[in-house]
Amino acid sequence: MEPTTEKPGFLRNILGRLLLLGVFIIVIRFAYVVTIAGKSCNVGNFCFFSLPESLNLVIASARTGALAVATNDVIRSTAAGTGRPELYTSKEWIKAVNFYSSVFQDLITEGYLSPDAKALCVETPTGHDVFALKEIGVSDSIGISKKASKPLVKAGVAQKRIPFEENTFDFIFSGEGGLEKAQRPSDFASEIARTLKPEGFAVFHIKAKDTYSFNSFLDLFNFCSLAKSHNIDGFDSSMPYIREIVLRKEGDGIGHEVERIDGDFSGKCSVPGYKQDIVRNAEPLIEQEPLKPWITLKRNIKNIKYLPSTVDIGFKRRYVYVDVGSRSYGSSIGSWFRKQYPKQNKTFNVYAIEADKTFHQEYGLKKGITLLPYAAWVRNETLTFEIHRDPGEQVEVKGRGMGRIQPLQQSSGDFDGEVEQIQGFDFAHWLKNTVSKNDLVVMKIDVEGTEFDLIPRLFETGAICLVDEIFLECHYNRWQRCCPGQRSSKYEKTYDQCLQLFRSLRQSGVLVHQWW
Repeated sequence: MEPTTEKPGFLRNILGRLLLLGVFIIVIRFAYVVTIAGKSCNVGNFCFFSLPESLNLVIASARTGALAVATNDVIRSTAAGTGRPELYTSKEWIKAVNFYSSVFQDLITEGYLSPDAKALCVETPTGHDVFALKEIGVSDSIGISKKASKPLVKAGVAQKRIPFEENTFDFIFSGEGGLEKAQRPSDFASEIARTLKPEGFAVFHIKAKDTYSFNSFLDLFNFCSLAKSHNIDGFDSSMPYIREIVLRKEGDGIGHEVERIDGDFSGKCSVPGYKQDIVRNAEPLIEQEPLKPWITLKRNIKNIKYLPSTVDIGFKRRYVYVDVGSRSYGSSIGSWFRKQYPKQNKTFNVYAIEADKTFHQEYGLKKGITLLPYAAWVRNETLTFEIHRDPGEQVEVKGRGMGRIQPLQQSSGDFDGEVEQIQGFDFAHWLKNTVSKNDLVVMKIDVEGTEFDLIPRLFETGAICLVDEIFLECHYNRWQRCCPGQRSSKYEKTYDQCLQLFRSLRQSGVLVHQWW
């Protein structure tokens, strides 16, 4: 009888199946590490072989079809210098390098970038844009970020000081909305002006969805001319849509990063068209005189379309609020501007202009507010100030003290209340020497009828072009709350004259709102 062979065959079958299962597990694990986790087999993970030293990583361009070939040696050396090898072989890294390779190849084709250029990428934490430049042949490239990531990125903060000499680079790139994230975009722009060579190109990737923010951006770089602006698709969810802007530096660019409207004060200005577009979308004016203006105008605040609610204000040098006729801190600065005005997380420099000494002391206790204890006027001169209060009321009572101002020589003496002499100053002159067109300037005007003097002066001097938004209380012979059917004799102007003042401002491109 022949010996049975069933048992050895059974064992061989079991061993074969175990071997196949082991191979299957290895394949599945390798596929997970490389494909799903986005890592390679040379990073110490559970993987049973490494990439060959000569293997090339081929990155296909999404828009041009060109290939950027990154050798595995380069990836190894880059990863070894950072202590984060998995970053440089992840899918996210490859996707970013692929995107920037395509962007830079297009810039080379269009003549804005040369393989021989000395290039800088600013605010690039990982340096994938620097890597992309090197891989398409722009070998003399470096990046800066707050934290170094050698060998691609060295330490440096663009809005403080780029760690290179003047006129160093032929090409500067700012991606991922780096300029928008800067706390001081004007300083950022100044540093680019300093380090970019004359005739060099600076390229920015920003959001800038509206024309206001786009023009505010260009105002930061008035040492440059606009070479190109177009929209492209982004490569991740943080910036799905990108506006790519190419600027060319004209001359040395030094000393031109802030442009003020100076010179004599007789020149008028023209409000730019992009500001006029905003005015066309403003809330409608109240055309019919309200019977109870103290109610109607107060309710109208709900209809106001604030400038920062409609556009991006991020590309401004400073943010300034000027309260002309501020009265007490709680009258408008504390109760409205600081609590309700939409500021997009920006910090505003606040100026309170108030001639009535009743309110001066409390401003000394408030931080972040500059008090100008004078009356806003059309020139520097002594004025009379009429103080209105109920019989028996003392000057120290807060919330009172409103009154008209007029030149000393024109004072008629027919006012039976208290009259004080105060110092007036040329408000338009002060404004032109305090702010620039690169600042966001918001203004509230409540000057007891003097608006009919101040507004024409702002137009006459061109200072009106420095103001982005005005909240104007226009004073007229309104119906009195105390006495139905009777008008106030305090002011001579009519509601129609106030309405005409608002219309003239808006027709000139000034965003003005009816205030109460």
